[in-house]
Amino acid sequence: MAVLRSRLDTASAEYAADREAMLGALEPLAALAATVHAAGGERPVARHRQRGKLLARERVDLLLDEDAPFLELSAFAGAHDPETEQPGARVITGIGPVSGVECMVVANEATVKGGSVSPAGVAKQLRALEIAERNRLPVVSLVESGGADLPRQADIFVPGGRTFRDLSRLSAQGIPTIALVFGSSTAGGAYVPGMSEHTVFVAGAASVYLGGPPLVKMATGEDTDDETLGGADMHARVSGLADHLAVDERDAIRIGRQIVADLGWRKAGPPPALPADEPRYPAEELLGCAAADPKRAVEVREVLARVLDGSRFDEFKPLYGTTLVTGWGSIGGRPVGVLANNGILFSEESNKGAHFIQLANARDTPLLFVQNITGFMVGTAAERGGIIKDGAKLINAVSNSSVPHLTLMVGASYGAGNYGMSGRAYDPRFVFTWPSHRIAVMGGPQLAGVMSIVQRGAAQRAGRPYDDATDAQVRAMTEAMIDAQSGALYATGRGWDDGVIDPRHTRTVLALALSAVHSAPVRGTTSYAPFRM
Repeated sequence: MAVLRSRLDTASAEYAADREAMLGALEPLAALAATVHAAGGERPVARHRQRGKLLARERVDLLLDEDAPFLELSAFAGAHDPETEQPGARVITGIGPVSGVECMVVANEATVKGGSVSPAGVAKQLRALEIAERNRLPVVSLVESGGADLPRQADIFVPGGRTFRDLSRLSAQGIPTIALVFGSSTAGGAYVPGMSEHTVFVAGAASVYLGGPPLVKMATGEDTDDETLGGADMHARVSGLADHLAVDERDAIRIGRQIVADLGWRKAGPPPALPADEPRYPAEELLGCAAADPKRAVEVREVLARVLDGSRFDEFKPLYGTTLVTGWGSIGGRPVGVLANNGILFSEESNKGAHFIQLANARDTPLLFVQNITGFMVGTAAERGGIIKDGAKLINAVSNSSVPHLTLMVGASYGAGNYGMSGRAYDPRFVFTWPSHRIAVMGGPQLAGVMSIVQRGAAQRAGRPYDDATDAQVRAMTEAMIDAQSGALYATGRGWDDGVIDPRHTRTVLALALSAVHSAPVRGTTSYAPFRM
């Protein structure tokens, strides 16, 4: 297989500017990560420790195999709305090995409002369970939750019910579900162990009930206490909800790890079959591989040369449809087909991409989409050349492809280009973005300009004078709004991706994601909608 040869000039002013822009984009991520890791803050954390409890991240660390990687997902969920949401959405989700088995881990952050569930937290949990189902990953829930955040119940109640449905569906498909209960788990929090196949309760700490003592008093007039109503000992001896009674948190985690070990779980996909040697070029150089200006195209092969095993890449149709790079490589020893933007999509690129997706499905090979796309070509020549029907072929192929899709957004992701390159609406198994990522219908200046032209035309047809000063003001406001709503942090806060990652970690993240998708069978398809010719 051919080896990509880098032509990146790391001594150029352009590279230095791009690198500085990326480092600048990473700074707010680091600050936000510190907020997420601080959980509820010093006082709630201190109070939690005084009760002899481990923090959620400490529980996750003890659950995972020693020194094992943890692919955290949706780490900054809720960050787009800091007035009403705690960044991280009061729950930790991610994939890591437990007793040698890749599992989806969901851990309530009890130091933030008792682990009660927010709207962003519901969405984050549902995404985690969707990933577990599609990739056949056992689920381990580390439970300590006050149920729904009652003041926001209108945004939680209906979608939140799907959490318990999804747990049941996982079990019905033979995907194990395990709940370790560390503290008070009320109402919706109670249904997580209720719907799980295996449960472990911590003695003297876990209390699980649909309604706590105050609600019972209001509803029935009965006076009771936590332990009598729903304590761990009662559930182990009387109700039967607890399968195992642990003496403390560490014992609960030990039992949970043993449950996973006893599953006899095996991956259903093929193992790595190719050399997993490091790329020939340092990952550090990825900091300068995305353009500081989203309108400037970058050479995507420079990204691939620093991500693919050994920088090896067998390019498909390199002389045709040159703004879409397609070909075969591997990451972590697992074969992958690559579709990567080197500019805007024309008819040739659309046909080439559709053809390549069919080939990948014929080979049962996962696909990696690398997005840096301002959209499909527009204009008279493009329309006469059939850009709509050709773009439709690409979207048809993306929509019906059944091999796993991984999507990496390194720059712009505008308009239907997002769709043709397997954006979130097209159900890729994972979506990760670089901090330079921008996502919108179109760029701010273009959108503002389109609105200005339309409004100016309407004024002319009505015979009204057009106020250029107001037009300039509206255009500036529109550009600012689109700029604020298209950034990486805004997108990840709303759950449009599975995480914003440091470019230097790209290969590791993709390797972990590829490993996860191979927990399920990897099979292609020959069934597509009719291609418009």
